[in-house]
Amino acid sequence: MQKIIKIFSWGLVISFLGSLPLGTLNIAAMQIGIQESIADAMYFSFGSLLVEMIYVRISLVGIDWIQKQEKLMKIMEWVTLFIIIALAVGSFIAASKGGGDAKNVMLKNNMHRFLLGMFMCAINPVQIPFWFGWSTVLFTKKILEPNRTQYNSYIIGIGIGTLMGNCVFIFGGKWLVNRISNSQQYLNWVIGGIFALTAIIQLIKMLMKKDAIAKFGETLHKDDPIADRESD
Repeated sequence: MQKIIKIFSWGLVISFLGSLPLGTLNIAAMQIGIQESIADAMYFSFGSLLVEMIYVRISLVGIDWIQKQEKLMKIMEWVTLFIIIALAVGSFIAASKGGGDAKNVMLKNNMHRFLLGMFMCAINPVQIPFWFGWSTVLFTKKILEPNRTQYNSYIIGIGIGTLMGNCVFIFGGKWLVNRISNSQQYLNWVIGGIFALTAIIQLIKMLMKKDAIAKFGETLHKDDPIADRESD
């Protein structure tokens, strides 16, 4: 039981800390929480963390299959880039309208926020090398072992950690809006800037081949316990 709690804690802490840097998903969750409702933002978060947990599971047992999907991951990266750009433009448009009720045009759709969270997380391949790298470290340190019980504990911890990280943005953004006059308009400018900067960084990484696919390839070429286990 102590081993299970330990690997659960590792998954939770890594996921929580990894969710704190500004990114597409946590900023989108915050924007939904501000412009729609906390419930919709939570639905979005549940959808995104579900896909993240599935990706982690696949990364633990399906490395050979993932390695063959380079073209698919490249397409996903370009789609993600275009969505980030659209989110940036939508935020700038909402901010320029000046009204407190101005809404990001990307969020003006009838898609359930749970499904939207799943979709936006599913097309973001950066989390695959991130979790493959951390899982490799945990295997190397003998913290994580290849058995179903530990995998399940690890993945549950990751899901809760991601939810906690998103809640920091969701409730923090809501608190900020309630404290500052006209803060939603200003926040739209800030969010638009964050999305724009994210898009520029992502494009540079893709053009310089320093993106998620390159990182994943570099990780796969190292001696790692997951690859060794799959080849046994």
